[in-house]
Amino acid sequence: MIQITRRETFNAAHRLFNPKWSEEKNYEVFGPCSKVHGHNWELFVTVIGEVAEDTGFVVDLKALSRTMREEVISKVDHTYLNEDVAFLAGKLPTTENFAIAIWDILKPAIKEKHGVDLYKIKLTETANHYVEYFGH
Repeated sequence: MIQITRRETFNAAHRLFNPKWSEEKNYEVFGPCSKVHGHNWELFVTVIGEVAEDTGFVVDLKALSRTMREEVISKVDHTYLNEDVAFLAGKLPTTENFAIAIWDILKPAIKEKHGVDLYKIKLTETANHYVEYFGH
């Protein structure tokens, strides 16, 4: 088995805000992130599988890129994650929750379209932090 990773980028805004709390409590917990702000996100999708003898590939990275763009990037690029993205409805759009939601979308799509298994999602929000998620 071998792992291979594809990176895609997008821009999206969000607000870390719990509506059950006061503005003061939200600022205490989330700081400046309790206000609407945007990021240049990076999504790394790692799949695992065997190298095909005919192609030398685990997966065609152009096709994997297409799947990532169709299933996720097209739905989140240049959006306000708190309100514009159906698969995040009712969830606080932290990097952690966002990564889990992306996993839930991509795992079956990658298996169906490419015949390989999703191994890991890495979602970078800033130069200083990212999430890596390996599934449930």
